[in-house]
Amino acid sequence: MTSIWVTIALLTVGTVLIKATGPVLLGGRDLPPRLSGVVSHLAPALLAALVVVDTFGHDQKLSADESAIGLAAAAVAIAARLPMIAVVAIAAAVTAAVRAVT
Repeated sequence: MTSIWVTIALLTVGTVLIKATGPVLLGGRDLPPRLSGVVSHLAPALLAALVVVDTFGHDQKLSADESAIGLAAAAVAIAARLPMIAVVAIAAAVTAAVRAVT
């Protein structure tokens, strides 16, 4: 086995151990209310962070391009309480239009 495969195997085992720790330690018990509130906010916070990094973080520096304008258009559409399909269509159309112009 090459060192790459050994590394992959060790990382796989480590990942499984880390992911199994929570269920093994907690068993069938409920999380404390304070921790449950934090866990419920993790997914939206992670999604927001991924959107910001993907939109503004190009080449390890902060920059704004067409996708930032599309994101702003989507925010305006959401604020106007348009249906989600319309929000996506508006964001895509605005982004495409800006890319066509520049």
